[in-house]
Amino acid sequence: MTAIAGTGAWLSGCASRPGAPSSGGKGVYGAVPGTVIAHSPAPSGRFVGSPSIAVLPNGEYVASHDFFGPKSNEHQRATGRVYRSADRGQHWQLIAEIDGMFWSSLFVHRGALYLLGLDRHHGRILIRRSRDGGATWTTPVDGRSGVLRADAEFHCAAMPVVEHAGRLWRAFEWRNPPTSWGVNYRAGVLSVPVDGDLLDAAQWTSSEFLASDRAWNRGDMGGWLEGNVVAGPDNTLWNLLRVDTREVPEKGALLRISNDGRTVAFDPETGFVDLPGGAKKFAVRRGPKSGAYWSLVSFIAPGWEHLGKPATVRNTLSLVRSVDLRHWEVRCHLLHHPDRVRHGFQYVDWLFDGADLIAACRTAYDDDTGGANNAHDANYLTFHRIRNFRSLSPRDSVPLTRPVPSGA
Repeated sequence: MTAIAGTGAWLSGCASRPGAPSSGGKGVYGAVPGTVIAHSPAPSGRFVGSPSIAVLPNGEYVASHDFFGPKSNEHQRATGRVYRSADRGQHWQLIAEIDGMFWSSLFVHRGALYLLGLDRHHGRILIRRSRDGGATWTTPVDGRSGVLRADAEFHCAAMPVVEHAGRLWRAFEWRNPPTSWGVNYRAGVLSVPVDGDLLDAAQWTSSEFLASDRAWNRGDMGGWLEGNVVAGPDNTLWNLLRVDTREVPEKGALLRISNDGRTVAFDPETGFVDLPGGAKKFAVRRGPKSGAYWSLVSFIAPGWEHLGKPATVRNTLSLVRSVDLRHWEVRCHLLHHPDRVRHGFQYVDWLFDGADLIAACRTAYDDDTGGANNAHDANYLTFHRIRNFRSLSPRDSVPLTRPVPSGA
C-alpha cells in the first residue's frame, strides 16, 4: 500500500489534479501528493531543486525553484523559475524565468519581493528585487545592484530570511578550500539593516565563516550545511545547521551569532542536538503566537534507520516542534511512500498562514515517463496546505510502512 496524505481534512491539495501544471509537462498528477506547481520529467536531465514560497502583500502566493542535473547548466549559470497563485495555492502560473539563479529564497520586505541566493553551484551571492509580484526582476551586475559576494565558492539552500534586532539575517556556507562536498563548508551569516538598500553590498555585514571538524560528534561529522538563522527563547541569535552523519539519531548544530553579526561560535560538547530529519535540509521558523519552533522534515521512519546513510532517506515528511531549539518532538507524519529509492519529500520551504502552514516541496514521484531517477533527483514542485497544524498529533498521522526485506 502506498501511504500518502489525501484523506485527512488537515492536509489539503493532496491526490488532486488542479489542471495542467504550470510547466506544461505531462504526468500522472492524480497520484502525486499535493498540488503540482511544476513538473520536469527525468529524461529532461533537469531536476527540480530549491523550493521557496512567499506571500505577497496582496495575499497572492509566489513560489520558485531552480534546475539541477546534467542538462541544467547548474555549474556555469543556473536557471530558476517563479510561479504565482491568485487563489491561495489551488492553481499556479509560470511568471518568470531567471538566468543565474540557484539555491535562492523568496522573501517579502517593505512591500517588495526579493530573491536571495547564488548564481550557480558554489557561486556568487546575489540578491534581486521585484516590485510587480515576481514578474520582472532587477539584474545583479555589481556591488551596487545585488552582487553581495563576488568571490564565489558559496553554498546554501532556500533558507529563511529572518528579521531580528533591526536587521535581516540569512545563513550561507563558504567552501574553503574549494574542493569536495560538505567537509570544507564553513558556516556563517550575512545581515543588513532593515531600512538599508538590500541591493547595496556595502550595507551588508558578513560574519566570519567557521570550519567544522571531522572529530566532532564522536567522529561522525561529514560537515554542516544549509543553516537556519533563528532567535532563541532568550533572543540569542543562532544558526541551526543540517549535519551530515552516517548514523542516527540525526543531528543539528547550533552556532551562536554575535549581536553585531561579525562572529559565530560553536561548542562541540553542547552544540549538537538530536533533530529528526537533521541530515537533510530543513527550514525552522518561530511561531508568532506561542513562540514555539516548527519545521517540516524528511523523517526516518522506524525500521528505515539503517537502510542507507541518513541523508538518503527522504520518503516520509513529518511535522516537528520544539520550545527551545534543543529538544524536538514529532507531532505528525504528513506524507509517506513505501519506496525510498525513487520517492522523496524534501527541501520543504513553508510559512505560517493563520491557523495553517503552506509549503512548497521538492517531490520525487511517479509520472508517465517512468518517474524520478531517484529520491534525490526530484521531478515535481508541489504545494501543500497543512490545516490547523497546531492541533495535529501522532494519531493524525498517515500510516507508515516497514521496508520490504531484501530478496523478499
